[in-house]
Amino acid sequence: MSTATITKPQSKRPGGKSRRMSLPVLLLVIAGVLVLTSAVRLITGADGITSTGQMSTALRLAVPIGLAGLGGLWAERAGVVNIGLEGMMILGTWFGAWAGYQWGPWTGIVFGIIGGALGALLHAVATVTFNVNHIVSGVAINILALGTTRYLSKFTFENAPQGSSKQSPPIESLGTFDIPGLSSALATLNGKHWFLVSDLAGLVGGLITDLSPLTVIAVALVPISWYVLWRTAFGLRLRSCGENPVAAESLGVNVYKYKYIAVIISGGFAGLGGAFLSIVASNVYLDGQTAGRGYIGLAAMIFGNWMPGGLALGAGLFGYTDSLNLRGGTTNVHALILLLAILLVFGAAYLVWKKKYTPAVITLVTSVLMFVWYATTNDVPKQVVTATPYVVTLLVLSLSAQSLRMPKADGMPYRRGQGK
Repeated sequence: MSTATITKPQSKRPGGKSRRMSLPVLLLVIAGVLVLTSAVRLITGADGITSTGQMSTALRLAVPIGLAGLGGLWAERAGVVNIGLEGMMILGTWFGAWAGYQWGPWTGIVFGIIGGALGALLHAVATVTFNVNHIVSGVAINILALGTTRYLSKFTFENAPQGSSKQSPPIESLGTFDIPGLSSALATLNGKHWFLVSDLAGLVGGLITDLSPLTVIAVALVPISWYVLWRTAFGLRLRSCGENPVAAESLGVNVYKYKYIAVIISGGFAGLGGAFLSIVASNVYLDGQTAGRGYIGLAAMIFGNWMPGGLALGAGLFGYTDSLNLRGGTTNVHALILLLAILLVFGAAYLVWKKKYTPAVITLVTSVLMFVWYATTNDVPKQVVTATPYVVTLLVLSLSAQSLRMPKADGMPYRRGQGK
């Protein structure tokens, strides 16, 4: 029997309303936000919010978040909640640095993937074979990874040249590249500070300037994951395990095998994200280097509604807010307060159109408070800039919570043959 009968696309809500925003509408929303951002830049004079350098930094910071999110996507599409992404990223940073400083960065990347996959294997054994609670297992993986890497660092990096118990020796760079001619032309156009045109140049220029080869690979993994999961028989079987494992088993799918594969791939992605941090982002391993990016990656996956494209948008958003710490943070965040206030006005109007009057009033009041904050200050405290990525994470999840749909069997215990 064909596995095509395992699951049916669930693209509509009860009553016939579409669950997902169509591509034209999504592109229109993105265009509208870009126009508003350009207008805010002109009003505030905060040219850095759409500069090529800002966008390039945002992309570099979004990559490990996106890779962690992809890891969560693979695991949860097979029905396994992977809270252990943070620990798998930690293992990726350590293994990547340990192998990287000795045998080169590409070897370090391979070992980073292996390190994350080892953590995932433990998670798979606990959750799939022994039916341990997924949250408990994930937290245990995080604690185990943190303790293990700190212990190993004392016996490896501490006695190595230029190393210490909390830092690895420097790792050789993978190098960076630009698109010849185009990168410099877009940077020049961005420097003109023209309405919308310069902002588009900054956005596109940031995506093709100062690129690491690993960044290109990481970005390519998003459409590859979509194709494998949604356009192949393997992907259909894997997703069926996250929707209805009993039905999948009745059609001959080895549910345990697919869950194991998905979780190990998940750990490999998270380990790759960790290796990116220690090899590309900083060229050394540092204790505490992941800084909660595994959790933010999980939030990006939820924001993206368990879809690769939405996940990429979420990672880009969180990467952008994180980049504000590095480039003109206080001035840029102050300008973004005005942008957020304007967006909240549109949000209130949308809620009124939907006849949700109480949320509309709350949204409008929040918008007024944001306008007042912007008008009565010239910049924001550094602490606000530091907290911005985490505040945005909570805000985005709270606003998108009503339209999310996780795989039906995500996190649910399953035993082989339980449907008989």
